[in-house]
Amino acid sequence: MSLRVKFNLTMLAAFLVGLAVAATIFHRLALDQAKHEVLREAAVMMAAAKATRTYTANEITPLLAEQSKLRFLPHTVPSWAAQTNLRNLQKQFPDYTYKEASMNPTNPADRATDWEADIIGEFTRNPDLDEFVSTRDSATGSTLSLSKPIRLENRACLTCHSSPSEAPTTMIDLYGTANGFGWKLGDVVAIQVVTLPLQVAITRAWHTFGLYMGVLGGIFVLMLVLLNLMLSAMIVRPVRKMSRIADAISTGDMNAPEIEPKGRDEIASLGASFNRMRRSLENAMKLLEG
Repeated sequence: MSLRVKFNLTMLAAFLVGLAVAATIFHRLALDQAKHEVLREAAVMMAAAKATRTYTANEITPLLAEQSKLRFLPHTVPSWAAQTNLRNLQKQFPDYTYKEASMNPTNPADRATDWEADIIGEFTRNPDLDEFVSTRDSATGSTLSLSKPIRLENRACLTCHSSPSEAPTTMIDLYGTANGFGWKLGDVVAIQVVTLPLQVAITRAWHTFGLYMGVLGGIFVLMLVLLNLMLSAMIVRPVRKMSRIADAISTGDMNAPEIEPKGRDEIASLGASFNRMRRSLENAMKLLEG
């Protein structure tokens, strides 16, 4: 096996080990980056929902207080306002959803699904937990959900949710007495859930990963070519020349030319030593002939 083949095999083995390590690390980083990107988008949607809730509670509800005595207006309910506004966003981005899910909602449309009920249970069991991130598969691919708890901390909310007898008659006329009652202070009565597609970000991460690995492979090929050229010019050709001259001398051809050392590296030093050995051998042969 030639020196060049050994060198290339060693380089290839080192590259494959390095490539495997780099692929493992970058793959994890790419997926984490994809998840963080989706989480940032989810946080923006969650902030928009909270802003709508705050605006409704502070501005719309007091403004329509008198009208609500005559007819219950869902527009005064922060939950209804936030979900209605973000439902308009969903018309443009169908995979981006916002919901305020409850185990016991006033509006049956807000009833929690099984996986949302599990998240509500998680917040109930962990009072200090203020955010929960989950992923699941859907018909369109992987999705990521960011959830935050809605804990009943405002006693004024009990007016509508403690018992049917305490609730406004206009609300009873609209929603009935079957749902949304029996809430207690401190309970996790609902969760805000923002769900976004994760598959798009993952696909983009895979594309970036493939591009990175391709660039890394291209750099390795370029380095290998350059190193082979350097190996050939600085080591292989000088060593082969010395080998040919040594073969000639070993057969008694003392007319073989001397090596011309170039530079001050180890190969040049070897060439100079070879020339000295050749001259010593030539002198010894002359003494024997004399």
